Amino acid sequence: MVQSVVMALYSLLLMAVLVVGAPYWLARMFLPGKDRGRYRAGLRQRLGRVPAQLSAAVAGRKVVWVHAVSVGEVLAATRLVADLETALDEGWIIVVSTTTAIGQALAKQRFGAENAGRVFYYPLDFAWAVRAYLRALRPRLLVLMESELWPRMLVECGRRGIPVAVVNARVSDRSFTRGMRVRAVWGNVLRMVTLFLAQGEEDARRVVALGARPDAVRAIGNLKYDVRAPKASRVAELIREAAAGRPIIVAGSTVDDRYSPEEQLFLQAAMGPVWQSYPDTLLILAPRHPQRFDEVAELASDFGSSIRATELLRRSDITALTEKIVVLDTIGDLAAAYGIADAAFVGGSLVGRGGHNPLEPARFGVPVVMGPSFENFRDIVAKMQAAKGIGIVPDAAGLKAEMMRLLNDREAAQAMGQRGRKVFEAQSGATARAVEALLRLVKQ
Repeated sequence: MVQSVVMALYSLLLMAVLVVGAPYWLARMFLPGKDRGRYRAGLRQRLGRVPAQLSAAVAGRKVVWVHAVSVGEVLAATRLVADLETALDEGWIIVVSTTTAIGQALAKQRFGAENAGRVFYYPLDFAWAVRAYLRALRPRLLVLMESELWPRMLVECGRRGIPVAVVNARVSDRSFTRGMRVRAVWGNVLRMVTLFLAQGEEDARRVVALGARPDAVRAIGNLKYDVRAPKASRVAELIREAAAGRPIIVAGSTVDDRYSPEEQLFLQAAMGPVWQSYPDTLLILAPRHPQRFDEVAELASDFGSSIRATELLRRSDITALTEKIVVLDTIGDLAAAYGIADAAFVGGSLVGRGGHNPLEPARFGVPVVMGPSFENFRDIVAKMQAAKGIGIVPDAAGLKAEMMRLLNDREAAQAMGQRGRKVFEAQSGATARAVEALLRLVKQ
């Protein structure tokens, strides 16, 4: 009875938010602009329209539903899905949902080659939308990547006896502070989860402190240590060949900010001095979000000669790159681009966005630099700092000094990169532990 009242209030609140925000969303969807497609993408699916291809894909099969919000979660889920498929027999199928358009595009690349119908958009957390997917899929297990918890979905899974596992669970500093303020309510949500597989001991401690059942929480390590080497990338190979031995710096997963785009901060603080001392240095600039590709390409042109990766692919007569900047405006090529770098800056860290995954460049032995905001990857960064395998700078001025240090002392830079790589190699195994735990749930 209490749960029904709470969920009714929650649904009313969610509906109110949707109604209040509707004019903004409608304007974004129908008025001309670069974001129009992003706001329209998957709308019918989000509202509970189950794609016919998805229904056909799961017909007569037992289903594991994996939800990965966006790019980072899709990358973390890639090996998990592959290993789960190997462990399960042919009567099973793993379907994958995402929330963002860019996550959807990457998920189709990673999981849709043999069965494109199994990738779809996650429904909005209304009863009719959630129930439509649960009726169609009848999943034996729902796997949520990292921290995507929606009350209605958890309640409906509980009513149907569907176990829910949160894999690679993490709790950022901001989320923990906010969660503790509403622990009396949020704890009820966490107790609906069957199993939390946390990235580290601190994340496990925080999940319990927020109200999860202690016996439902385990620390198994970070799945992102187990991300396999990227597939061959024509873009990265073309850049490497055309660079013809020039030093390469990659600024990856850069983001926008209310005050200044992170790309602008990086170009002003780091690349100005770098180009003064090393004028032939090539910068690969990789914005996190595709809707910013045009904006970043225009910004890059203000700092010198630049070219977009898509334009580079269209050229048939490239023998050498003369441009100073390549804007990576393709999806799925960043990891391979890190592999050809002499140094890497991982974005979302110079502005207060919590940072992105430093393991992506570290796996290649590339020296990594991040700004002061890395709370989304606190455990990983702590291990890399302990091994002296990453450079953390306090601000843009510190970024300038660190990038110059790496270029001035190549031997020290290579040693730092190798230390970071050893951290990556020493922490593997989380995926195997996650697969083992998930198999226990589906066989119960």
